[in-house]
Amino acid sequence: MFEYLRGTLSDKYSTSTGFYFILDVCGVGYQLEVSEMDFNSDTDIDQEIKLYTKLIHREDSMSLCGFLKKETRDIFMYLTSVSGVGVKMALALLGRFDTCDLISIVINEEYKELTLAKGVGAKLAQKIILELRDKLIKANISVVPDKFSTIELTPACQETTSVLLSLGYTDEEISTTYNVVMGKCTNKDDSEELLRESLKYLSM
Repeated sequence: MFEYLRGTLSDKYSTSTGFYFILDVCGVGYQLEVSEMDFNSDTDIDQEIKLYTKLIHREDSMSLCGFLKKETRDIFMYLTSVSGVGVKMALALLGRFDTCDLISIVINEEYKELTLAKGVGAKLAQKIILELRDKLIKANISVVPDKFSTIELTPACQETTSVLLSLGYTDEEISTTYNVVMGKCTNKDDSEELLRESLKYLSM
């Protein structure tokens, strides 16, 4: 129903049940539940922000969830498509892991990492991976987190990028691949290892 809301952050607060922004849009205050990570981001009261939204429609109520990044909202929708993962648990996962790390964890089947999020047990973590791994690979969501913002400047990445571009892969595919495989490389400055892991991922 709502793709996004742009307005002034008039309040932000947390309770025992979650984290919330109050967004003033043309004099109307919208309450949006957000993840802990978005709540703790560099957002200040009276700052103009844009929140991507998801309307949660239950039999007895309606509420809005808000996300500072579109890809985070997209991952939230994937998570809540898994039976047993509700709004609170999805937000807990997004509060514990940034989008890139969460995608990488699911694709690399590291279910024990998922159990670090509040309320996520081993069985549910394995179920999330089972149901979402192939979907996330096919979705090819491009996320470039801050910690990888200068990744293309390293000699190994420059060399690997040149090879992958010559093979016909796009910048978006390469960026997504680096997000997944960098954590698997024992030596991030080894272009041969980076290329090998990248090609392995791209061939899946």
